Amino acid sequence: MSDTTQILRQWMLLRILSARRQGVSLKALAEELKASTKTIQRDLALLQQLAFPIDQEVSSHGRKLWKMTDTTGIPALTFTLEEAAALYWGSQFLEGLAGTYFWQGSRTALKKIRTALGAPALKHLQKLATAIHLTHARVVDYESRARLIDDLMVAIEERRLTVITYQSLRATEPVTLLDIYPYALVHHKHALYIIAWSRDHEAIRTFKVDRISHVELHGWQFNRPENFDPAAHLEHSFGIFSSDKAPETVKVRFAPGVSRILEEKNFHPSQKLTTQWDGSILAEYQLGPLEEFTSWLLSFGPQVEVLEPEHLKKRIIDSLKQTLHHYEKPDSPPHKLSEKRTPAKPRAK
Repeated sequence: MSDTTQILRQWMLLRILSARRQGVSLKALAEELKASTKTIQRDLALLQQLAFPIDQEVSSHGRKLWKMTDTTGIPALTFTLEEAAALYWGSQFLEGLAGTYFWQGSRTALKKIRTALGAPALKHLQKLATAIHLTHARVVDYESRARLIDDLMVAIEERRLTVITYQSLRATEPVTLLDIYPYALVHHKHALYIIAWSRDHEAIRTFKVDRISHVELHGWQFNRPENFDPAAHLEHSFGIFSSDKAPETVKVRFAPGVSRILEEKNFHPSQKLTTQWDGSILAEYQLGPLEEFTSWLLSFGPQVEVLEPEHLKKRIIDSLKQTLHHYEKPDSPPHKLSEKRTPAKPRAK
């Protein structure tokens, strides 16, 4: 079992105890989290060791219940104004997870910060928070999919066989895909993706959460590869999509006019830049799928030239030809005038 699986289960365990202040039995926790009582006992012991305020108490009916011993949270956790301002401003980065319980938790925390501060301090805090503006263009609101995301998180943590209804970008209608084995949830460019083994494709595939309309968890569990790591899986991806094929060397020349863009940011871990005598830059990458990389190159227009491989060069040429075709369509033929034109009537003076 991976560390990620344990952390997700322990996170959900804390969520249950935080929501049910009256307490929950060990058996009920084990049933809800689909784990053995011994596993839950180990989780509880670890959380206690980490100073989380949880303990076992005996109710008036003699039942042993686990509960949060401090309903106000962690009393020793206090923040300076600077720290509160950092949390207040930093919460903007969770807007891309709107509707998930991570986002909901940040909203609750900010509400507590606003309640605890007086009007002058809150006014100052708002000034600090607006000093740096974070745009939210293309941010997806996942509020309507909060339950769906919860189910996917449970499927990952419990290694549950999952059925999803999915509509790909090019599909006209959604389809039901059987035997999805969810491995990890990935946040990429303000959107969520699920990496899973698909029995329909007999391969690991990436599915955008925005395009999932239904999730159904089954009782059968799958064996997730112990060595699976999302970062390693996406190592040769130029975005979110990957494949099993070996990476290939890609060489591109960028014109001097855009050289600073390349120098200011590392667009891929494998990126190697060599400045040429004329100010242009020779960039080299080790990449798998090239679809996302192709779109990125096209955004530079005439400021970029693909040197290798040949099939990438051909893909760029074909794309440019198709684009040019839209603008080179002949104009619609003008309306034909009859050979004999009726002379215009003289205007009345």
